[in-house]
This record gives sequence, structure tokens and C-alpha cells, in this order.
Amino acid sequence: MDHERMLIAGGYADAGAAGLYRLCHADGRLTVDGIIASVCNVSGGVRRGDRWYLVDETAGDIVVLDADREWREVARFASGGDAPCHLALNAAADLLAVANYGDGATALFALDDRGKPVGAPDRYRHDGSGPVANRQEGPHAHWVGFAPDGTLYATDLGSDCVLAFTPGRDRLGTARVVYTAPPGSGPRQIAFHPDLPILYLVSELASTLTVLDVGADGMLIARQIIATLPDGVDDDSLAGALLLAGDRLYVTNRGHDSVATFAIGAGGDVRPIGHRASGGVSPRFLLIDGDYLLVAHEQSGGVTALPLDAGPVASRADVPGAAFLGETP
Repeated sequence: MDHERMLIAGGYADAGAAGLYRLCHADGRLTVDGIIASVCNVSGGVRRGDRWYLVDETAGDIVVLDADREWREVARFASGGDAPCHLALNAAADLLAVANYGDGATALFALDDRGKPVGAPDRYRHDGSGPVANRQEGPHAHWVGFAPDGTLYATDLGSDCVLAFTPGRDRLGTARVVYTAPPGSGPRQIAFHPDLPILYLVSELASTLTVLDVGADGMLIARQIIATLPDGVDDDSLAGALLLAGDRLYVTNRGHDSVATFAIGAGGDVRPIGHRASGGVSPRFLLIDGDYLLVAHEQSGGVTALPLDAGPVASRADVPGAAFLGETP
């Protein structure tokens, strides 16, 4: 029997996206099944039961959709900053963290039993910059995520650092710079090792993957820094999405337009396995569904399905300005 799954895909309006798209994926075959909501500029989202929290990056809003009620918009509220691009829920799903790329603010919302925000968010904006003038003139929060112990991490692409918070019910707590990347790296996204106190960091501007050990004092110590591009390649390329699945890490290269695959060893070290074409221009988001890696392409539009282990693109679905993918309940 075919593996069949309904997915959602968001894209940018200025690239032609007309809303939130529904995709059907069946064993490598992707098809578009219409538009289910009018929200655009969705570059990040997270699910709580039947409800989706999605960023409207251009409007600076968080949009809440109820998948069980025909994807009706049940709430919309300001993100606590400018140009939100990533969201995270804690384990109890009563705290929502937001990375606002535009002004660099990390925001934390307390949620009530219905999943709606309670009061104004607590905000923190780091004060810093980096050497890449057109990208690091100030702070740019790009990713937020809760570790299993409740620590909230945030990457700041603009100031080359990773921040950590110990949040309370409605407060971020004191911000700590727990890792400072090499100047001009542009930290973008983190993945947590499922068992070990190790974080994997993709840096956009340097196109690198960094293995970080969590020290006893909470500081992050770089163990490995590896290029996400093939040896000898010096393309005008930016690292993009990071996805950990089992003993594999997948990283996209935007410009080289490839997916790099890394093997994770027993102690958490990584080893590059290879690269393959993503099937579009500027691969921005990754999702695994069944035996396939799904890739959303921002510049060329379209979502491609690649066999997990090896092989060329199996199929493509037309989603303009594709920047986000999610699994439906």
C-alpha cells in the first residue's frame, strides 16, 4: 500500500504565492491539492494539536489556524518584533518563542489553555553586529528552539552568536551568549542530538556545520567545523536548512543548490557522505516524509521529493516562493 500524507506548504507573496497550499505526497509523487488558507509569507511554523502557529513574515504577525475547522484563522497577533521567521513551542506547549529576523528580537509568549497568548510578550534584542556589512549591520535572530532540559536557544546571524535563556512562565530570563562563532559565520539554525549533550549548528554566511558540546557551565564548545559545500567548491552560496533524522544530518546549500548529507557517529562527530542536486533554486526548507526528503525552493519555487538514501529527484510540485513545509495532523 502506498504511503500517502497530506502536507502544507507556505511561500512568499512577492514570488507568486497565493496562500497556504495543501500537498499530497504518496511514495515520492507530489501534487498540489489547492489553497487552504489565505496566509502568505510563511517561512516558519509549529503545530500544537490541530492548531498551527505560522509566521506572516511581511506583516510581522503570528497567525493561528485550526486544521480541524477547515483551516480557519482563529487568532492573529503581532510577533513581538519585525519579520518573524521561526517559531518554537516548549514541551508543555504553553510557551511560544519567536525569532524576529528584522530587528533581531527574540520574543516569548505565554499561552493559555486554548493556545492563545496571555498578555504582551517578553522580548530580548542582542546588541551586536558582524563584519559582513550587508547582512550583519545589527542583530538578526534567525532560529529559536527549546532543548529537552527547557533551555531556550536562539541564533543571531547578525552578531555571530548563539544565545541561551532559562525561561519562566512569562519571562525569557537572563540572556547568555553561550557560543561566539568565527566572525562573519552568520549562525542560522540548530539541531539537538537526541541522546547526547551536543548541538549541531549551521552557519549561513560561512556555509559550515559546527558540532557543539554543551559544557558543565552551559557554554557551547566547538568540537568540529566542517564545510557544507563539496571540497574545492567556492560558489556564491549560503547554507540554509538543517534537518537531523536518525544518524543523518541534511543541510541545504542555496546557490550551489544542493543537499549535503552527513553521518553522525556514536560519539556525535559528523562525517560528510556526499552532495546531490536539490532539484530547484535556493533550497530553504527540509522535511522527511516516509522514505523521501522533501525540499522547498524559495527562488525557483516548487517542492521536490528526493529518495532518502540516494537517487535523483522523484517528483516536483509547483508552490511559488516555497519556504516552509509541515505535516498535517
